[in-house]
Amino acid sequence: MLKWIIRNLGSFGLAFSLALTVWILAVIAADPDETRLYPRTIPLEVTGQDPRLIVTGSLPRQVNLTLRAPQSVWSRLLNEESQIRAVVDLAGREAGEHTVPVQVQIALSPARIISQTPGTIRLTLEPLASRVLPLEVSVGGQPPIGYQAGLPELNPTQVTITGPASIVEQAEKAEAEVRIDGSRSNVVQDASIRVLDAEGNLLTGITLNPEKTIVQIPITQQGGYRDIAVKVVVRGQVANGYRLTNISVFPPAITVFSGDPTLVSALPGFVETEPLNLNGTSQDIELRLELNLPSGISVVGEQTVLVLVGIDAIEGSLSLNNMPVTVIGLEEGWSAETAPETLDIILTGPLPSLEKLTANDILIILDVTDLGVGTHQIVPVIEILIADIEVQSVFPGTVEVVITKSTP
Repeated sequence: MLKWIIRNLGSFGLAFSLALTVWILAVIAADPDETRLYPRTIPLEVTGQDPRLIVTGSLPRQVNLTLRAPQSVWSRLLNEESQIRAVVDLAGREAGEHTVPVQVQIALSPARIISQTPGTIRLTLEPLASRVLPLEVSVGGQPPIGYQAGLPELNPTQVTITGPASIVEQAEKAEAEVRIDGSRSNVVQDASIRVLDAEGNLLTGITLNPEKTIVQIPITQQGGYRDIAVKVVVRGQVANGYRLTNISVFPPAITVFSGDPTLVSALPGFVETEPLNLNGTSQDIELRLELNLPSGISVVGEQTVLVLVGIDAIEGSLSLNNMPVTVIGLEEGWSAETAPETLDIILTGPLPSLEKLTANDILIILDVTDLGVGTHQIVPVIEILIADIEVQSVFPGTVEVVITKSTP
């Protein structure tokens, strides 16, 4: 028996190989391999970095892969993103330039990497440095004439910068920029901090702690100056049927000055304009007016103010009863009877327009064009020859029209 087995061992091996081959071909046929670009970008992870070192320059953020795997494995790779990682291991790396391979780890098998981008990356490791710099304030702009800015106060008053030693060493100063253009009261701003080199260039690639500081700058008014409101003096009444809707003045407050501060202090808190005459006015007004100032007091800046006046017509309503209707579009030789023969209407619009309205300015039309003999319900069309007047309601809303052929 043993001799027979030994004598046929080769045949057994051949049969097993053939069977294995057939099985592999069957598996491949049922779950064929596919080569394709992995549709997701894989984020690049950095591990093993010495905490005393920092990577300078920019690293690629992701890795692109082309893989070969059976269809069933592809299905899991697409549905489970955590199955693939891309890692750059910096363990044991000292300061200096390095070319490091990108290690792609695939948790599922069988899956084979056909290509990857990038395969290696070139990076520089630098010692991590930190410095504390006092904060300065860069003040831009000026307050208005008659105001002055005091010394700024900061909270906090210093910043810690951290980053590559080569960049941290270039830091010359840290500052926060604040603008005070037109400020008449104390300025309080949450200002961003920036770090500059000796030539005034902005340094990047470092972290700041904190990133912002609160800057307070006192703004005070100088002696002899005062801000006071502007009061428009109005004379007369707008035209009948119109109403005053708005009076605006620009600027609403002005700055005045006197070499004698007691004159400025004695002002009542406002200054009047020369009279604005509205007598008989029926439309909006835009004009500049002079200011009535006591002797010895002058205006800082523009000597006049812009006044805008809004005037609208008063809206009203008018009821008209027993207004006759007019039939149009009637075929030649036909006649029409309406029921009712007159309508009541209510109109709305500006009172001046309603007061000018006459019966000749209103047409109530019943259009029977293309209508045949018989009884019809027609919605009247009202035409008003004066603009801005609208029809509020019509009674009744429809009119019965009986069309007949005239007897020869």
